[in-house]
Amino acid sequence: MKAIVCTEYGPPEVLHLRDERKPVPKDDEVLVRIRATTVSAADCELRRFDFAPWMWVPMRLAFGIFRPRRRVLGQELAGDVESVGRKVTSVRKGDRVFAATGIPLGAYAEYICLREDPQTGAIATMPTNLDYAEAAAVPYGGGEALMFLRKADVRSGQRVLVNGAGGSFGTFAVQLAKVLGAHVTAVDSAPKLEMLRAIGADRVIDYAVEDVTAGPETWDVIFDVVRGTPSARMVRRLNENGWLLMANPGFLQIVGARWAARGNGRRVSFAGSSGTADDLAYLRGLVEAGRLRPVIDRRFPLEQIVEAHRYAETGQKRGNIVVVIG
Repeated sequence: MKAIVCTEYGPPEVLHLRDERKPVPKDDEVLVRIRATTVSAADCELRRFDFAPWMWVPMRLAFGIFRPRRRVLGQELAGDVESVGRKVTSVRKGDRVFAATGIPLGAYAEYICLREDPQTGAIATMPTNLDYAEAAAVPYGGGEALMFLRKADVRSGQRVLVNGAGGSFGTFAVQLAKVLGAHVTAVDSAPKLEMLRAIGADRVIDYAVEDVTAGPETWDVIFDVVRGTPSARMVRRLNENGWLLMANPGFLQIVGARWAARGNGRRVSFAGSSGTADDLAYLRGLVEAGRLRPVIDRRFPLEQIVEAHRYAETGQKRGNIVVVIG
């Protein structure tokens, strides 16, 4: 099978198209013919190994000390079930599915084996009203945004700020917060503001014009996707018992937020999750009901994965970058 192999940590040019052995599913696994995957900011961070110092050692041990142990990147996908192990019950051969891979990665390839696990496995039949490229963009960004907003128990009438709203996490967070009944303020660069209005943001802010951390306005929940945001100032923009949700924090951001939130009832969360099949089923229902949609910026063939990674690192992408396979 064709796969993109990351031969070392570094720039996009360390990614190479290679022939790899096609995997064989175990009894509790599903073999999926991948039709589309995505390039996320997290994929780029893994490729160049760009992590905060406090995460460096554990991440290096998990992913490879001198060179990548998990050589095929990619964290979400859509495709067709080619075969299933004898213990698999949730999907059948021929089903169109979408999935999040979790830590094993592996979506930059023509085939992947995914484990069926009710607690940690994130594979489900994909929405009927999306094509493969659109469906591939839902599991990771949508699942992460859903997990964070559930952590904060976002509900009707609350005020939610999404900082860095124009990317994968942010575009899903804006829409999911609206589904939950919140009033949503979305912050990003000027070229992305019209798109954010189109997906439901009640108010949009150009961060180059207005610094939301410096003003008097407050929110019940702040979902921050931007690494380097002054987190202590973000905490001070929370209402009583408010939540700061940090999807991509550095070490100093975590320390600053924890310190600012001590003893005042405000709460901070920065833990991620790969989601479950139940989460994907919930997202599928919203998509099919017309209440949630992935935002697709550009589509690249697998052979142009280097160009896709280069574009992802420009910071200009709106929503998701999709890689079409085959």
